[in-house]
Amino acid sequence: MSSLTTSREVLGPWSLPVSRRFWEGFTPAALAAQQDDDALTTTFRVDADWSAAHASVTQYGGVAEISVGGDGDLDAATEQVARFLSLDVDARGWPEVGVRDPVIGRAQQALPGFRPCGFHSAYEAAAWAVLSQRLRIPEAARLRKQITDRYGDDGAFPTPTRLAALDLDLPGRKTEYLHAVAAAALDGRLDTATLRAMPADSAIESVRTITGIGPFASGLIVLRGANAPDAVPEREKRLEAQVVKLYGPGSTVAEVSRAWRPFRTWASVHLRALAESDH
Repeated sequence: MSSLTTSREVLGPWSLPVSRRFWEGFTPAALAAQQDDDALTTTFRVDADWSAAHASVTQYGGVAEISVGGDGDLDAATEQVARFLSLDVDARGWPEVGVRDPVIGRAQQALPGFRPCGFHSAYEAAAWAVLSQRLRIPEAARLRKQITDRYGDDGAFPTPTRLAALDLDLPGRKTEYLHAVAAAALDGRLDTATLRAMPADSAIESVRTITGIGPFASGLIVLRGANAPDAVPEREKRLEAQVVKLYGPGSTVAEVSRAWRPFRTWASVHLRALAESDH
């Protein structure tokens, strides 16, 4: 196994300790803190070549030290880590959103330096979207862990080739839909970097062509799989409820999010994270 350590300047506000509280609790792709509590670690599938990789991330001021290990493309793995932790986003304009919108400003103050964590890849986000359809989150997480433990590599989700060949005993049409996700990943329709580079609306429409992926799932894949920083999630009931609570009766996500550009996803996640921290 080879290893690579890279130092990367993070532009704009960033706090590893603040972000850690939410990264560790992101059930579909939870990260772990090392025993010294100075780094985050995770194992994931590199979508450039489908190899498995291990990563550790440490903060030194405005610099992220990203260490990756594996047998595949470690440069691609490093970029993938930066992407799913939002460390590749130039967020120097993020504080201005809080100036324009005092509600977001208060969320920024409550969560200083918080950067949204996404799925390891669009492929893993799509698989989660299928597994979590019509199931409670803990049950979907249990299924994902079972599949990963049995068919993955040391904590990494199975490759698309492996997933496409599995005859899984899952509720409803989940096995069929997982096979469709695997096929889409193999033919490039779930390439995370490509989806991230596209306008969010176009990327969402693109992944909706995958069998079993509906409007909510397609938004999840782009916003949290490709970790696109500027899009508004559809049919997100908890976000809609939070907007009404904070902005007043009759307020809508579409209306208030105009002030959040070009960080609409970030603002949405901040409001969700703030709501969760209040419970």
